[in-house]
Order: sequence, then structure tokens, then C-alpha cells
Amino acid sequence: MTQATPTAALFTPMGATNTETPPSPPSIAPLPATSATPTAAPASKPPTQKHNPLHGITLEAMVTALSEHYGWPGLAERIPVRCFALNPSVKSSLAFLRKTPWAREKVEGLYLFMLREIRRQGGR
Repeated sequence: MTQATPTAALFTPMGATNTETPPSPPSIAPLPATSATPTAAPASKPPTQKHNPLHGITLEAMVTALSEHYGWPGLAERIPVRCFALNPSVKSSLAFLRKTPWAREKVEGLYLFMLREIRRQGGR
């Protein structure tokens, strides 16, 4: 005579069907609604970049200012790329600079240098 153990009811041989239904999980009562539910914080302004002098300056504005300040030959001398040396224009320079990150970084650096230079000279 064999005694049935509590775990024996959980396992059934292959091909046999278990006629017992498994116990249902305990029911979870919903949380009561409270009047102190958290609300979304009011929309704040996006953080400004007040310490970034390039914030809001377009690449076109940088190239235009540099070409007016140094001239195309001076710009080609400082940043030796063909778009500044051979038949230069703002449009061709923008096309090249948008595709070439290293050249764009050089233009941004020269633009910042030009701003510091102007500030030192008293705002020419």
C-alpha cells in the first residue's frame, strides 16, 4: 500500500490527465483611490545653454562672418580646404562642412577665436 504525498498530486505520468484543478492564486484587491495622488510636474523651460557661445548660431552665419572678417583667401589660409580656396562661396562651403565633421569643428573653433579676438580689441 502506497501513501499519496502532497507532491504526487502535482506530477502526472505522460499521457495521463490530471483531474484535479490547480489552486487559484490569491486575489489581489485594487488599491483604494486617494485624493493625494501625485500629479505631473508643471512643464519647465528646456535648459538653456547660456555658457555655449555657439548656441543658436547657424553654420551659415559662422561661414558668412568668417568670410567677412578674414576674407576667402584668409579663411583658406587658416583652414586649408578646397571649398575656401577654389571658387569659394557660402553655398559650396556649407555643403562640404555639413558632410565633413573635422572641417566643421575647425570652422567652429576659428569662429570662437574670431569672437575672442573681436572682444579683446574692444568690439570692432
